[in-house]
Amino acid sequence: MRLTISDIAKAAGVSTATVSNVLNKRGRVGRSTQRVVLSTVKRLGYMPNPHARRLAATDTRTLGVIVSDIDNPFFTEVIKGFLARTRELGYEAILSETNYDPERTREAAHRMMAHDVNGVAILACEMSARLVKEVAKRKIAVTFLDHAPAGRYISTLRIDYESGIRQTIDHLVGLGHRQIAFVAGRPDLNSHLLRLEAYKMVMRERGLSPGPLMDGHLNFPRAVEAGVAIAKMSEKRPTAVMAVNDLTAMGVINGLHSAGLRVPADISVAGFGHTRLSEYSNPTITTVNVQRDLLGQMAADIVHDLRRASDPRGQVYEISAALVVGRSTGAVAST
Repeated sequence: MRLTISDIAKAAGVSTATVSNVLNKRGRVGRSTQRVVLSTVKRLGYMPNPHARRLAATDTRTLGVIVSDIDNPFFTEVIKGFLARTRELGYEAILSETNYDPERTREAAHRMMAHDVNGVAILACEMSARLVKEVAKRKIAVTFLDHAPAGRYISTLRIDYESGIRQTIDHLVGLGHRQIAFVAGRPDLNSHLLRLEAYKMVMRERGLSPGPLMDGHLNFPRAVEAGVAIAKMSEKRPTAVMAVNDLTAMGVINGLHSAGLRVPADISVAGFGHTRLSEYSNPTITTVNVQRDLLGQMAADIVHDLRRASDPRGQVYEISAALVVGRSTGAVAST
């Protein structure tokens, strides 16, 4: 299914030996022929396999997984699900972290493709249209998180952020809250923008004004600062806070506590993701379950099935969201 030097040789109108000599920088090859071969390599998107000789007679049985941040408990739990399922399917796994950098995501994907992985789960928040096209061009089974439309060799896992946000806001409104702040993540991450836009939309649908909007920046200290800032608001301080994820919610709670406010007696806080943090936090965090362990298992199953399919047409797999009520939300405090 992958391009070989024979494909390059045929497209360039030269022998396989000539292609091999150009790629390995050996033998005598004229400059004009070198240019033809290299331009063909670039045009077709061929990537030399550094382990081809060693692995030529075997199936590598390797799947790759790329995540944004292994310190983020959401991704940690997704990885555990992915690794457990790859072992059950008889694969080895390669893990790469991008630190929310689109260029590092592209480099990680290239490294995995160069090492002849059978499929890749790119479960990173940051993505470029360029990378989607490159992966599709190389005919490697891949699944993305919340990004590319499905196509040949490409499937997508899509989390229902809107439903999760809607359930959370309705829960808070049902407790009497009308002023609900939102502590956001990073504006350059698609999944975070989806959550922010869903928050604004649902608030307006309920006849409420969105805001205040605070910056948590996916950073625990910044989330603590946001909590302190909310606590210090002198006028119209919100009675509830929704955070972009559980890590941010935990930081906000820490900041509120340090400023002398009680959660939920004085102010309610909700998160997103239903990670272990939400269970270990004091108080336990009201959050949205998006099946993070199942998500990792599904990603492994999807690339496994896609690479073996006679007709590798990808699909969109919807991940449902469900509110999990913890002890961090309560009835609005009487004034």
